[in-house]
Amino acid sequence: MIISLTGFVALLLLAFVGLPLGFAMMFVGFVGLIVVRGLDPALESVSQQILSLALNANFVTLPLFILMGVFVFRAALAEDIYEAAQAWLGNKRGGVAMATVAACGGFAAISGSSAATAATMAKVSIPPMRRYKYNEGFAAGTVAAGGTMGILIPPSAALIVYGILTEESIGDLFIAGIIPGILTVFLYIAVIWLVAKFRPKMAPRADKASWNIRWKTLSKVWAVIALFFLIIGGISFGVFTPTEGGGIGAVGALIFALARRKMSWKILFYSLAEAAETSAMIFTIVFGALILNNFVNIAEMPNAIIDFIKALSMSPINVIFVILLIYILLGTVIEGLAMIFLTVPIFVPLVEAMGFNLVWFGIVMVMVVEISLITPPIGLNVFVIKSIMPDVPLASIFRGIAPFFVADILRLALVVFFPAIALWLPGLLS
Repeated sequence: MIISLTGFVALLLLAFVGLPLGFAMMFVGFVGLIVVRGLDPALESVSQQILSLALNANFVTLPLFILMGVFVFRAALAEDIYEAAQAWLGNKRGGVAMATVAACGGFAAISGSSAATAATMAKVSIPPMRRYKYNEGFAAGTVAAGGTMGILIPPSAALIVYGILTEESIGDLFIAGIIPGILTVFLYIAVIWLVAKFRPKMAPRADKASWNIRWKTLSKVWAVIALFFLIIGGISFGVFTPTEGGGIGAVGALIFALARRKMSWKILFYSLAEAAETSAMIFTIVFGALILNNFVNIAEMPNAIIDFIKALSMSPINVIFVILLIYILLGTVIEGLAMIFLTVPIFVPLVEAMGFNLVWFGIVMVMVVEISLITPPIGLNVFVIKSIMPDVPLASIFRGIAPFFVADILRLALVVFFPAIALWLPGLLS
C-alpha cells in the first residue's frame, strides 16, 4: 500500500511539473514494477501489455469514432443542427439557449468529444445569443454545460476508453448512455426555462420561425439522425460490432462532407492528421494507464482499499458517495479524461467487489467527469469558451454555469438511486 501511494504522489508531482500524463503513468508504473518484481519481469510485463492492447480489436474503435467526429466537423453539420433547433425552440423565452442545448445534444451524438462539441457550438450559437441580448455569462455557461454531453451521449470517447480499461462491452456502455444523455438535455432545458421565467432579461425570446422554415430545417438534419440511428441501432441489435460501427460512421461522415462539398484532398489530409494526432495522444495515455494499473494490482492497493472500507463498516452506497465526492474534488484540479485513467485502476476493483454493475458505474463516472469539465478552477470547457469569448470574465462564465451544475447534481443523484435509468435499455436489447 505504501509503495502504491508513493507512486501516486510521484505521478501527481510529474503531472504538475508538466510531464505528459501518459509518459508520467508509464514511468511510475514501470519503476513501480521494477521495485515490486524486478527489472526483467517489469520489462516483460510492460511489453506484453502494450502488445496485447495493440492487438485488441476494440482498440481500433476509438480512432474510427475520432475520425468520424473530425469529418462531421468538416462537413459543417453543426450549423444545420443548430438552425433546426432554433427554428423549433427559438421563439420561446430562453429559446435560443434551449436550442443551443438541443443542438449540443445532437452534435454530441455524432462527435464523441466534449471540447469539440463546446468549441463548435460556441461558434454557431454565441452570435445569435448576443444578437438577442442574452446575458453573456449565461450564454457562455449554456454552451460550456451543453458541451459536456459530448462524452456521455454515444458514441463517446470516454466510454470507449472506460470499456477498454475495464473490458466491459463498449456496445452496452453506448446503449446505457442514451437515456442519461436525453435526461441531461431535458434537465438543461428545464434550467433555462426557470432562469428565463425568473430573470427574463437574461434570456429573451427570439423571432418566431414559420412552419415552412421549421420543416425545411428538419430536412437538413436527416443525415445526422440517420447516421446516429444507423450506428447505435446497428450496435444495439448486433448487426455489427462497435468497431465496425466506428468504420461505418467514419465513412458515412466522409460521404456527407463530400456531398456538401466541404471536402478536398487537402482537407482530407489535415482531417486524417488531426484524427491520428488525437488518437496517438489518447493511446499514449491508455498504455500508461494499463502499466500503472498492473503496478497497482501487483502492489495490492485495491485489496488494501477494500479491506480498509470493510474495516469502516460502510454500506456499499455510502462507499459510492465517497468515490463520487473524490471525483468531484479531483475535478477541481485534474482534467476529466485524465481522471478516468488515474482512478479506474483503483475504484473499479472496489466497485466490482461490492457487487455494483460496472456498466452502471461507467455511466456514473462519466457523468461526474462531465461535472469536472465545468468545475472551477480547471473546467476545461470553460476555458474553451473563454478562448472564443475573451471579453467575458471567467467569473461571469462560472456564474452562468451554476444553474446547470445544480441540474448535474440532480441528474447524478437520479442515476445513482435509480440505476435502471442507465441499465434498462441495455437489458431490454440484450
